[in-house]
Amino acid sequence: MGRLEAGYLFPEIARRRREFAAAHPEAKIISMGVGNTTEPVLPHICGALVEGARRLGNAGTYSGYADEGLAELREGISRVYYRGAFGIDEVFISDGSKCDIGRLQTLFGADAKVTVQDPSYPVYVDGSVVAGAAGRGAAACEDGDCGGGGGYAGIRYMPCTPENNYFPDLSVIEKDSVIYFCSPNNPTGAVATKPQLAALVAAAIRTGSIIVYDAAYSEYIRDAALPRTIYEVDGARNCAIEVNSFSKSAGFTGVRLGWSVVPKELLFSGGESVNSDWARLVATVFNGASNIAQYGGLAALDDEGRAEIRAMTDFYLGNAHLIREALKALNISCIGGDNSPYIWARFPGRGSWDVFAELLEKYHVVTTPGRGFGPAGETFIRFSAFGHRADVEEACKRLSTR
Repeated sequence: MGRLEAGYLFPEIARRRREFAAAHPEAKIISMGVGNTTEPVLPHICGALVEGARRLGNAGTYSGYADEGLAELREGISRVYYRGAFGIDEVFISDGSKCDIGRLQTLFGADAKVTVQDPSYPVYVDGSVVAGAAGRGAAACEDGDCGGGGGYAGIRYMPCTPENNYFPDLSVIEKDSVIYFCSPNNPTGAVATKPQLAALVAAAIRTGSIIVYDAAYSEYIRDAALPRTIYEVDGARNCAIEVNSFSKSAGFTGVRLGWSVVPKELLFSGGESVNSDWARLVATVFNGASNIAQYGGLAALDDEGRAEIRAMTDFYLGNAHLIREALKALNISCIGGDNSPYIWARFPGRGSWDVFAELLEKYHVVTTPGRGFGPAGETFIRFSAFGHRADVEEACKRLSTR
């Protein structure tokens, strides 16, 4: 814990927002920062959550622990997201992909070599530091053993920048590594193509590494040519774990429901089953996701639920379009917002926390500084499309005066 850089990114943003609000009580602050959904859970899925709660109040339908998750839900996830390619004993229900990533870091342990996209979701790095797999001997990388430079010792960074079209140089991956990869990426909004994921899978197999593939934003992909799961690539079952969640698609950020897929083909270098070890770890440290949440998840998988998810993600993509067009009108270079709910905007020559402060102080708009996502995030700002439409329109109007 002592090796962690001060302050997890999002609580730090919240702290700065509170301080500004206290000093300027008249300001109407609009958040385009933390990726927390804002719209209510839609009726069909919400009704299933209510019914799930009612079931617990009836002796005939009450249920207790379901460590790995309801069999019907696991089968449904395999059918809807993976065309039935996985058995229910390869799908593990959880309280969210972020929590799964933390437990996976426990599975791999303090001796794991860690490689991450840069920039990337902070839990990949911070969770590795907490697990002891990074920051050994130093609070930050000062010896050059960081791939892209900067960051924590013991972690290889794979810079994703405009110069490489936001897909990293895979040659920096060391043998026997854990590779964290997110597509659509948080924070950049970039989506890997199938040939790019094929190259990633090939690199993992060549180096004997395991990919932890975060597909939490897959429901936002609208381009049919872009893969929604790493298992669309041949060979991925032998080298990849996928985590996903209903948080950003069904509005479950406060409900908490996700899953991990661990194929039986996936083995450690000694031949041990990763699936078996993951099942053992989950059973040891986790008592299962809320049964209420799981009934909501079942509704999210049927035809009416799928239509609601499409409507909700379309709404946020509409917000993203407004933000992206507003930034382009200001000649601010940006990507994302077409197949993801995030827009990654570049402010050359400026520190990202400085830009964050300017946007808050001048326009009363909260964003996310790119430096919080890793060394390659400096000079960038992440804009989130999670917000009420009127607020997004007002924020874009304010920014247009920049």
